[in-house]
Amino acid sequence: MLISASRRTDIPSYYSDWFFRRIKEGFVLVRNPMNFHQLSRVSLSPDKVDGIVFWTKNPSPMLDRLNELRDYMYYFQFTLTPYAADIEPNLPAKNEKILSAFKRLSDTIGSDRVIWRYDPIFINEKYSPAFHTQAFGEIARELKDYAKKVIISFIDKDYRGVKDNIKELAMSDFPPTLQIKLSYQLAEIAKAEGLLIETCAEEMDLKKFGIGQASCIDEKLFEKLLGFPLDINKDKNQRPQCGCATSIDIGMYNTCLTGCRYCYANYSPGAVKANSANHNPLSPLLCGEINEADKLSDRDVKSCRRTQMTLGDFGV
Repeated sequence: MLISASRRTDIPSYYSDWFFRRIKEGFVLVRNPMNFHQLSRVSLSPDKVDGIVFWTKNPSPMLDRLNELRDYMYYFQFTLTPYAADIEPNLPAKNEKILSAFKRLSDTIGSDRVIWRYDPIFINEKYSPAFHTQAFGEIARELKDYAKKVIISFIDKDYRGVKDNIKELAMSDFPPTLQIKLSYQLAEIAKAEGLLIETCAEEMDLKKFGIGQASCIDEKLFEKLLGFPLDINKDKNQRPQCGCATSIDIGMYNTCLTGCRYCYANYSPGAVKANSANHNPLSPLLCGEINEADKLSDRDVKSCRRTQMTLGDFGV
């Protein structure tokens, strides 16, 4: 089983105390985002969890406690963009805080376990294609010794939860031809800095530029890190273009406090305020408590480790 922590919120940045307590107690309760009163109890036992993917813009609160994850394999999807406070209002200063956190994390767990994300890419009067080319190059030069891969994606205006949030972005038209041109430029920069570059859930075929299709929850990477094969299917609950493996997400929508204007996971400022106010680090739920209307069931989880080897596992 792979754990996603989390596409729905920034657990490392805002809920790390809660997460480490869940690790210590060996389970977490997760509300079904489509049915609020349906709860799942998910085991976090090391013999069932094959790996954890953390999604974050600022892992600083976790950095002094990574030893508590010594029984688990994990890696980070680390989003680092050049957007200012007009787009990402609640992040610490990137040059002074976020870049140093990226480098420290990489020094601690290895550059193959910290994936740089430059996404979502959009353009407006301030954030032009030329701006992105220059900013991407500056960040790439800073991170070339601390990351092995960068994942890019373009904003999807039709993605769930995004439509209302992007009204303040005053986005310019961004046709596929311009996206392809920018992708080529970013690929050339990544290549020059020794970074593998991939796209996340894009329909465009950019292979001719050396840009592959990302699996952000990547069973192949976990197999390499773990040293054994896994039997995991593609996640059918994601967009068709998504290459991610099946995982269990332990986050909750409308709980991230970064307040990014492009966010798909926050679609109600009132809900974010209420949910974060109801966060209790001691609760098995990310926000709130179990009530009488809730129906709790155990999620059937097990390790996906393949115990019977095949010729393919030996490259035959």
